[in-house]
Amino acid sequence: MKIFIDTANLQEIESALKRGFIRGITTNPSLLAKEPKTAFETHIGKIVKLIKEYQPGISFSVEVFSRDPKEILEQALRFYDAFDYPDLAIKVQIGWDELEIINRLSREGVKVNCTACMSIKQAVMAAAAGARFVSLFWARIRDGGLDDEKNKAMRDGFLARHPGALEQKDFDPNYVVSQTRCALDREYPNAEIIAGSMRTAADVKNAGLAGAHIITVPPKLFPAMAGHYKTDEVVNQFLTDFAGWMK
Repeated sequence: MKIFIDTANLQEIESALKRGFIRGITTNPSLLAKEPKTAFETHIGKIVKLIKEYQPGISFSVEVFSRDPKEILEQALRFYDAFDYPDLAIKVQIGWDELEIINRLSREGVKVNCTACMSIKQAVMAAAAGARFVSLFWARIRDGGLDDEKNKAMRDGFLARHPGALEQKDFDPNYVVSQTRCALDREYPNAEIIAGSMRTAADVKNAGLAGAHIITVPPKLFPAMAGHYKTDEVVNQFLTDFAGWMK
């Protein structure tokens, strides 16, 4: 599996790029909203500059911020031209109207990362429409099966409008990712799964084992991924033993 970093923070991005283990960067409007306010193009331009300095050629996903199909298309084409980065992917959310935009962008040579996918059906439709990446939201898929008041009301409302659209196993991210991988390998091998919505280092591991090509990870999880208490133990033992030998 390939590891991407999921952030818009310049310091976090530079720190990861210096270590050389990431193969891409994903951003979204919520992540950008956490950063000091500036022009959108200016901030994205700074990220591109960091990529070119440390790891030119890695993937970089930038998301549109509209639900209107016309605006989505305009933003996508503007971003693709403005940032002048060959490995830029435009993130477009999954949806009935959005599938048309995904198809049009892909036919015009724009790489599309279809985001906010929660089901096998959504991911496969996006890949069929031409998406280069399909982003499945691991923890949010799991959350869909919770029975808290808010989620249950949303789920029941959806199923009332679309009877039979979901089964209980559709709330198991292992099942959703693994079965999506089977479908893509069989029918749409040029599309890759990005598993997002990682909350723990275990989520990262499990998403990779389920078959995600790429895991996009919030930087707060990297220390846990790189660390292990037994590593600390054995390294300390080596250094202690060597220090004793040197006396």
